[in-house]
Amino acid sequence: MRSRRVQILVALVLTALWGAGIYATHAHGHLRFLDRLEATLTDWRTQARGVQRPPDLVTIVAIDDTVVKRGGTYPLPRADLARVVDTIVQFKPKVVAIDLLLVDRSAAIGDATLANTLATGRMVLAAAAIFPSASETVSRSSEGPLAVLPEAERFLQPLPAFADHAEVGIVNVATGQSGSPLSVPMLFRTRDKVELSFPLRVAARALDEPLTVAPGHLMLGDRVVPTDSNLALPITYYGPRRTIRTVSAQSIFDGTLDRAAIENRIVVIGASVAGGGDFYPTPFDSLMPGVEVVSTAITHLVAGDAILRDHRVRIADALTAILLPVLLVGLLAWRRIALGTMAAAAVMIAWAGLNLFAFTHGVWLNAATTLAAAVPPVAVFAGVQLWAGGRRTQYFAAKSRSLAQFQAPALRDWLSRDPNFLSKPVRQDAAVVFVDLSGFTGLSERIDPDELTDILKAFHALIDRIAIDCGGMITGFLGDGAMILFGLPRAMPDDSARALKCAVDLHRGLARWIASLPPAIAGQLGYKIGAHCGPIVASRLGESHQHITATGDTVNVASRLMEIAAQNDARLALSDTLLDAADFQGAPDGVLSGPLLAHVRGRSGVVTVWFWRDREGPGQDADKAEMID
Repeated sequence: MRSRRVQILVALVLTALWGAGIYATHAHGHLRFLDRLEATLTDWRTQARGVQRPPDLVTIVAIDDTVVKRGGTYPLPRADLARVVDTIVQFKPKVVAIDLLLVDRSAAIGDATLANTLATGRMVLAAAAIFPSASETVSRSSEGPLAVLPEAERFLQPLPAFADHAEVGIVNVATGQSGSPLSVPMLFRTRDKVELSFPLRVAARALDEPLTVAPGHLMLGDRVVPTDSNLALPITYYGPRRTIRTVSAQSIFDGTLDRAAIENRIVVIGASVAGGGDFYPTPFDSLMPGVEVVSTAITHLVAGDAILRDHRVRIADALTAILLPVLLVGLLAWRRIALGTMAAAAVMIAWAGLNLFAFTHGVWLNAATTLAAAVPPVAVFAGVQLWAGGRRTQYFAAKSRSLAQFQAPALRDWLSRDPNFLSKPVRQDAAVVFVDLSGFTGLSERIDPDELTDILKAFHALIDRIAIDCGGMITGFLGDGAMILFGLPRAMPDDSARALKCAVDLHRGLARWIASLPPAIAGQLGYKIGAHCGPIVASRLGESHQHITATGDTVNVASRLMEIAAQNDARLALSDTLLDAADFQGAPDGVLSGPLLAHVRGRSGVVTVWFWRDREGPGQDADKAEMID
């Protein structure tokens, strides 16, 4: 019991360390495959939450395929863009955000027209951060709250003629391993400059509130904007493309633009031209225009409905990554394994339900890291439990089978009446038969282990069957041999006769079995049998797991008779004492050779030995055994 408790305690400590290690390693930027898994799980949770109606705050004016077909070119000429902006300004929006990079010069008249138009209202223009690689990176070269910001090589700014009449924000979004934008950085930096993101600049301009940057969050006026650990805004999508109100810029050229869609709203002008390249996969769409991704972030900022993934959620993630695996392993370690497994499954289902519930109610609890922290230790512990349980089951089943095999019905009945039978050693008369395969050790070095195991199993099965048929009890298999005892639970008058019959049946059965084996194996195997009777000491050995055995000179002589048989080119050696006790008068189907006065190793005096062979049949010793004077 104490050992099991120590093992469980060690397993729980190792599980807690594993969970803490997984969380810390991922938090420090490693195990990036978990980001891909988290993105997939986030897509599933978003789809499970379903489409939501977005707050009526933002209208997208899309430069779409209809506009391009009308004008015949993309990007839209600056004069046409100026007309779009001018029409929108006349409908009095809160702010006009242009999600187009105005970094190249075009026709002078068009540029001048657009510059003049930008000066007529609240404008925010898009700039781009240029990174040294395809993905945004976070440098830890500096200290302080800005060290977590994505560090760009430079910013690609709008032309000064445009930037002089508008505010500027960086339009980049952060894509996960799946390519889907899961967050939008709120601040970007180069070595000497920090810029606001495009959505944050638009939201601050629309709300007309001062912006404060604090460790772990932003503030727009008195309202806290919770952000992720790198001051990025987590985003979740309201639905498929065009869930946020979207109108085609063609309606401006046609004069059909609805004033109600523009007035007192944030208007984001952006491209949704097929093949334009600014598209991202989302849970609801394989291709969503980047302008709608940006508009989703703007809506979150203004409405305050962004999903929560701040430092408090990170702490909850860390605790879950440590405590959930520990709880699961603890339940699996429950002595009532079935109930523990059911309870562990219920806990996992409850955690999944809680995670989904939190996500649908605006709290983004990490699922991938928790799974990585919980699944491996739980799987390993469950596997060890199953393996150990299987081993225990096999052990007890083998014990039960062995008990049923070596304890004849009479002995089992006797033990049921007297559980203390042989609790103290008992001296009595009995007959003992030993059998052993010869050549087995050399054979084991030359054939396949599985084939060797099959041979040994067949050998044991043969001995077991013959011993039971003769009423003997196998006290133990000794590798490639066995000891069979006749005389328990009490001595019987025919013990020696049954032992003699068992020895002869073993002689014949083993000869036939070896003859049935492949010649390459049969040629290397032999056997030897010794049988004797006399006084023995019967007792129980062991404490919690006991077995019955016999000791004494009779047992030693029976064992040594096998050596004498082998030394005299025979297979079955019988003591004169056994033959007399069995009242053996000879048999027409066998030849008895002897007697031989032999010295037995380990005792003084001699033993009169006889050798048995069949007159004919497999394995006969004809011409090998002669009458010994």
